[in-house]
Amino acid sequence: MLRTLYRAGGAILKNSQRTAPRWWMSPAQQRWASRLPVNTFVLFVPQQEAWVIERMGRFHRILEPGLNFLIPILDRIRYVQSLKEIVIDIPEQSSVSLDNVTLQIDGVLYLRILDPFKASYGVEDPEYAVTQLAQTTMRSELGKLTLDKVFRERESLNSNIVHSINQASDEWGIRCLRYEIKDIQVPPRVKESMQMQVEAERRKRATVLESEGTREAAINVAEGRKQSQILASEGEKAEQINRATGEAQAVLAKAEAKSKAIRLLSEALAEQNGNAAASLSVAEQYVSAFSNLAKESNTVLLPSNTGDISRMVTQAMTIYSTLSKPRLKHESITAETEETAEEPPVQSTSAQ
Repeated sequence: MLRTLYRAGGAILKNSQRTAPRWWMSPAQQRWASRLPVNTFVLFVPQQEAWVIERMGRFHRILEPGLNFLIPILDRIRYVQSLKEIVIDIPEQSSVSLDNVTLQIDGVLYLRILDPFKASYGVEDPEYAVTQLAQTTMRSELGKLTLDKVFRERESLNSNIVHSINQASDEWGIRCLRYEIKDIQVPPRVKESMQMQVEAERRKRATVLESEGTREAAINVAEGRKQSQILASEGEKAEQINRATGEAQAVLAKAEAKSKAIRLLSEALAEQNGNAAASLSVAEQYVSAFSNLAKESNTVLLPSNTGDISRMVTQAMTIYSTLSKPRLKHESITAETEETAEEPPVQSTSAQ
């Protein structure tokens, strides 16, 4: 039954609206009147919508989502406000930048109605008012920036536009959430100059990168040569040190071996029949030396008595005896001194 009454009341109200004159209504009022629901005493308000009710031409209340009851004659649904986020397309417009470049720019505005009462009675057409405000704000903000900054600072430009719109639309119960620039068109000549500037910048970057690569390569080659020379000098230094150490150790070993040989030889000569052994050794060396004659050089020096081996041995032993006599005399003097030091002193007695 309620559904039947709702349909009947809606049909009657629609017919009355069709026949009513519209010449005295503004375009915004006609637009709102064309989409207003019909008052059928029982109303179901959808979610995220606010219906502004007037009673006898004066604001009465705002209907909440769900079931609501109205008086058909006294109460009238004056405005229907959507509480959802609204997207408004800002039409393309021309603006001049700080460096006197004319730009064609458009955008998209996202807003939401926070206070249905202010949105209904604070401004005649909220969407039109916000659109015009966005256009004027965008012109003023673009006039503060140069062409290069317009492309680089689009995010800051959007935030400035949103802040300016919110300052003015606070009295309308509307909150601007964000503003996005869709497209920026520049004159053809400016576009060509920008393209040439971009190409020159790219060539500059390529040249700089190439020079930096060449410099890095030269530095790496120089560092490699430096390290190789340092390593080679350190290797040569270590080699020389090792060689000198080995030669010194070899000299010390030879000296120690020679000193041991001389000590053993002196001990052997001091023993019994040592002279005979020395004579035999000299004779063997004499024979060995003659066997190596004329093998290492073409020049040969021979003594006058090469065939007299006994005489050569006798001469060698005579030299040896002559060199050993001072040593024997020194040893005998040392022994006598030690014996004299060991004898007790003799005390002399005088006659009384």
